[in-house]
Amino acid sequence: MESPSGGRADIDVAVAFAYRELREIAHRRLGRDGASGGTLSTTGLVHETYLRLAEQSVAAWNDHAHFLAVASLAMRYVLVDRARARMTRKRGGAGDQIVTLDDEVIGADGQAEMVLDLNEALERLAAWDARLARVVECRFFGGLTEPETAEVLGITVRTVQRDWVKARILLRRALEA
Repeated sequence: MESPSGGRADIDVAVAFAYRELREIAHRRLGRDGASGGTLSTTGLVHETYLRLAEQSVAAWNDHAHFLAVASLAMRYVLVDRARARMTRKRGGAGDQIVTLDDEVIGADGQAEMVLDLNEALERLAAWDARLARVVECRFFGGLTEPETAEVLGITVRTVQRDWVKARILLRRALEA
């Protein structure tokens, strides 16, 4: 799944090749806490992730695991944008009515704030230690395994394990504060 030419066709092929895995990641992510910042289906999250990836002028990944990590980061930003939009509507901002034709809709009342708080804590963590934040993005948002995360980040599995524990502790403290 290497992306030598880095064009839109490469993104299309990569998404088509990994579509089932992306749906599984999205389903796990939405099913974990319904953190879509509104109503968003598994399919909707995958499609919005594709659109986010397609906006890039260059497809930049080295292999399948790296593509999943890039897609997980895009998925994170889709969820954060949805949560921000939901909070805007909640505070009286103008918003469009959400209409879906998908049977797999998962509601997220009360979760938008949590997604935004997590995103803010993750950004603070990235400013302090970028690798810890990348481990969280790969493991939490991307659903990558420890070996896949290690491969993507170019570190050992043991380092991923230590970083994962440390990052979760730091994020929990940040969210409790």
